[in-house]
Amino acid sequence: MTAMRRTEGPLAAQRDLVIGVDVGGTTVKAGLFDSDGVEYRHSERPTPRHLGPDAVITTTLHAIVELRAQVPQAARLVAVGLVVPGVVDAQQGIAVYAANLGWQQLPLRQIVADAVGLPVILDHDVRAAGLAELELGAAQGLQEILFVALGTGVAAAVITRGQVSAGATGRAGELGHLPVFPEGEWCACGQRGCTETYASAASLSRRYSAAGGISDVPAQDVISRAAAGDPLAAGIFNDAITALGRALVNYVLLMDPELILIGGGMAASGAVLLDPLTRQVQAGLAWRPAPTISKGTFAGDAGRRGAGILAWHGLKV
Repeated sequence: MTAMRRTEGPLAAQRDLVIGVDVGGTTVKAGLFDSDGVEYRHSERPTPRHLGPDAVITTTLHAIVELRAQVPQAARLVAVGLVVPGVVDAQQGIAVYAANLGWQQLPLRQIVADAVGLPVILDHDVRAAGLAELELGAAQGLQEILFVALGTGVAAAVITRGQVSAGATGRAGELGHLPVFPEGEWCACGQRGCTETYASAASLSRRYSAAGGISDVPAQDVISRAAAGDPLAAGIFNDAITALGRALVNYVLLMDPELILIGGGMAASGAVLLDPLTRQVQAGLAWRPAPTISKGTFAGDAGRRGAGILAWHGLKV
């Protein structure tokens, strides 16, 4: 089922607009933006990954078509920004590998461009979210930032000298696969003790459900139960804080950020998450202060906003 809403104001006629689309493992989110980053429409629909890779592409195209129909006749839709998880070759427009979506070496930019007849800019979802925070959100005016998305997995956007860095091979920001418990649980990536094996929303739910002999306990419920004194939930949550804190200590020592922003669904926990995380990071930095750790401005909306920004950037190249 699609939810459609106006988010920031009346839709101005006689101006150029872009669509930003964030294809996630759970939800496809799309927005209609002007060049100032004002969002006029926003739609969300479930990601039908259970129906296969082609169904996800079809749903993505439906999201674009639906928003395109909202553009006034006097306005002009000029581009689409599209961001996806996994490994992305932004230069070639290829979704190299997205395990949750079933995509491998998919020429997604060309597929969407051919279908909608518009320029399409393809990039990584978390880097796009970091870009949104840098240009429009909590990181405006700063130079050295780490944006961390806590959702189904754990990923990060590395921002240095005021620019989002993709790294040498487009894989910068894999904070979720930094091993923090050397003899810990096996991760799906093939390593042991990875950060996201303990600190992602999926891992909180999985570990609590397994330990308690129950099923389908959402991560937010685990965090709430931990705060309420449930000893099992507290143990699982403390493991998450320890894992994420160790990963962030390593990043701070290497890159010296002035700000760490937490986004994704788990950021909604606010101080319940951020306060113990800040203490954990400070405890691991014996000789220097920890940077500020705070919640991002856009939470789960950052990806599609970043996709809109990327669309505008692409038009200027």
